[in-house]
Amino acid sequence: MKIDILCVGKIKESYLREGVLEYKKRLSRYCDLNILEMADEKTPENASDRERELILEKEGDRLWGHVAESAYVIALVIEGKQLSSTELSKKLDEIQVMGKSHIQFVIGGSLGLTDKIQKRADLKLSFSKMTFPHQLMRMILLEQIYRSFRISRNEPYHK
Repeated sequence: MKIDILCVGKIKESYLREGVLEYKKRLSRYCDLNILEMADEKTPENASDRERELILEKEGDRLWGHVAESAYVIALVIEGKQLSSTELSKKLDEIQVMGKSHIQFVIGGSLGLTDKIQKRADLKLSFSKMTFPHQLMRMILLEQIYRSFRISRNEPYHK
């Protein structure tokens, strides 16, 4: 299985970079994982609605250029469906049974994801009603994908 994480922005904090690298290493035995980082736009504190819209469009266009037509796309949005770790594991198994061998998770920048990407998504997924920094969300997502593979294969994993 091929899994892409399409995301806006680079991880600046070393502890998050180390965490991402650790989960990439762990996941290498289960899937072909690729993390594609798109440049983020600086959002001024007093940005107008129009400025925010333009920033979202620019970031969205960058992401859109990497969305594969044949992939099962999962957009991370706060309004999405919330799943338990076991439910996510079952969902990933279902996707494979459907004949999809390529999954793309999409994480937007601080302003979220464009409607275009959300409409393309096969699943809108939310990890919480809380807002997380997109850099931290990347590591949380990787941990949950790893946990999903472990659950699916009945391998032990801490709870």
